[in-house]
Amino acid sequence: MGILSWIIIGLIAGWLAGEVMRGSGFGIVGDIIVGIVGALLGGFIATALFNVPDPLTGINITTLIVAFLGSVLLIAILRAVRGARV
Repeated sequence: MGILSWIIIGLIAGWLAGEVMRGSGFGIVGDIIVGIVGALLGGFIATALFNVPDPLTGINITTLIVAFLGSVLLIAILRAVRGARV
């Protein structure tokens, strides 16, 4: 997947995850980063646990779902870590 498609999927997945998880948010750049890292996390989990071959293959619905679920998981982890420090 090219860098442009990573950014597009990251933006969409990060924004969707931010809307679903409701909270202070990370801003547009933060959403892109959360979306890209979430896509990597979701892709790793989909491959390792569910034997999905190459879940991140371009701009399609499967990639968006994997990136979205990874982003939601990443936001939950970030909130748990941030909450533990306060």
